[in-house]
Amino acid sequence: MATRRPIITLLGHVDHGKSSILDKIRGTSIVSREAGGITQAIGCSIVPLSTIKKICGNLLNIFKSGLNIPGLLFIDSPGHAAFTSLRKRGGSLADIAILVVDINEGFKPQTIESIEILKANKVPFVVAANKIDLIPRWNYDKSKLLLQNIEGSDYQVQGEFERRMYEIVGKFSELSLQSERFDRIQDYTQQVAIIPVSAHTGQGIPELLMVLTGLAQKYLEKQLQAEVEGNSKGTILEVKEEKGLGTTIDALIYNGKMKVGDTLIVGSLDKPFTVKIRALLEPEELHEMRDKKSSFKNVKEVVAAIGVKISAPGLDVAIAGMPLRSTSNSQDVEILKQEIEEEVDEVMSFEAEEQGIMIKADTIGGLEALRNLLQGKNIPIASATLGDLTKKDLSSLESLKDKGEFTGVLLGFNINIPPALDEQIRIKKLKIITHDVIYKVIEDYEKYVESLKREVEMQQLNKLVRPCKFAILKGYLFRQSNPAIVGVEIEIGKIKSGDPIMNDNGKHISSVKSMQEGKDSVTVAEQGKQVAMAMDNVTIGRQINEGDYLYTEIPENDFKKLKELRAHLSKREIEVLKEIAVIKRRTNPVWGAS
Repeated sequence: MATRRPIITLLGHVDHGKSSILDKIRGTSIVSREAGGITQAIGCSIVPLSTIKKICGNLLNIFKSGLNIPGLLFIDSPGHAAFTSLRKRGGSLADIAILVVDINEGFKPQTIESIEILKANKVPFVVAANKIDLIPRWNYDKSKLLLQNIEGSDYQVQGEFERRMYEIVGKFSELSLQSERFDRIQDYTQQVAIIPVSAHTGQGIPELLMVLTGLAQKYLEKQLQAEVEGNSKGTILEVKEEKGLGTTIDALIYNGKMKVGDTLIVGSLDKPFTVKIRALLEPEELHEMRDKKSSFKNVKEVVAAIGVKISAPGLDVAIAGMPLRSTSNSQDVEILKQEIEEEVDEVMSFEAEEQGIMIKADTIGGLEALRNLLQGKNIPIASATLGDLTKKDLSSLESLKDKGEFTGVLLGFNINIPPALDEQIRIKKLKIITHDVIYKVIEDYEKYVESLKREVEMQQLNKLVRPCKFAILKGYLFRQSNPAIVGVEIEIGKIKSGDPIMNDNGKHISSVKSMQEGKDSVTVAEQGKQVAMAMDNVTIGRQINEGDYLYTEIPENDFKKLKELRAHLSKREIEVLKEIAVIKRRTNPVWGAS
């Protein structure tokens, strides 16, 4: 057993600086390469302890007993896509996460989502409060450390900085999390450390590395114990097509040793499959892995924790986020297959609802994250599957839609819709919401549900007798009776053909037989309109007179439903509704009350 490097990933809202912080850490390390420098591995960057010491300098003097971690391993693909692939049995592969928050913008929807994902996976995290250089009149002296720069600022700049810092602290408090600036932390097990940084200038990067190193050293000692011999354990970060190699997988190995010639056991949706490792590849020194022109070097073996590209025949069916095992002992293959199968089942199995939405994602971890967030919002899920949209999915979605419009929806995280299915989706009017950001998928679904709810409620509302108050105009008597036809002006609300009418004493007068606006017949008349209204069984000059005010006679059940749907009524309609209730309760004190 040996202490491995802690695995660190970054999350946060789009454009808050995840990639920039990682680039600055990598860039700073490259500048300091005489002290050991950065090593590029597939999907990650390794910052050795010697480089951390060079960057942090005297900041590390607080660790009196010395440091024994070999360095830090940063995942090179920041964000949810990488994080949701970083999983192992029982949780996340990430030992520590950096939540990046723009100190000037504060919390955004994806910030909240990131925190929910971290909490669900029980991953400790620190906050990089980025873009401090954009605070007005912020000064940066390269010769000084972060706290010295803050203390050297004038009181107005310090005041503005503290205000923005404590807005972040306040937001955490609203989420029932305690947080504090890193130098004021009393208990790292109870409080989230906030490190102010600038990815642009590099200010705060030494302090960020110090805090990460300290957390790993003090709290993750047991977690970082890994085998350096024997069967390896890992997860697929990405499946890629490489020129001259065919389909390869970028993998993170977090335990054991992997060698060329080993049997690789790969998790899948069906049963785990096996391939023979033909080559293990690492980037050439100092090559940027996001550059497609990067060249590779062959290695015979790799030891955890490390990222590596694996070349083997038969990897074209591999799926990002699936677990891996490798062994040189053929007797272990069946045991490792069972281990992987149980791990996949643990994530894929859940209690499906008979009436719920469908969800799909490109990785097993992405699916798990989407499912957890939806369940946290009490949104029922009927099925959860991996991969791009299929014809079978559309058939299932059609069945769900028949059960209910609200749940007859498919949500997809980072999946593709084959163009061949577009026509079928359009003809059958199926609702599919996809995005490459989880919170956007959920946000768009919630907006859809709200609009659908409004549509359904408006349909219900249109079937009810709406509150309406209207006046019989003087000088516009067209027929006295059989039916009476008279000009009216709608003062408040709306009235439709067939609606019953009462006077201001609550006595039934008639109902709307028909209405005409100019030469056109209309079925609905709204506030401000003047129409000719025909009414049966009433005589102008007897039951009603010119100048009278009349109301719609709302049935008691309609009144109760209108109260439920009052969000769709105008303020003046609600006032008329109350007037009608007062009139009705003169003869029946409990009318509409239950």
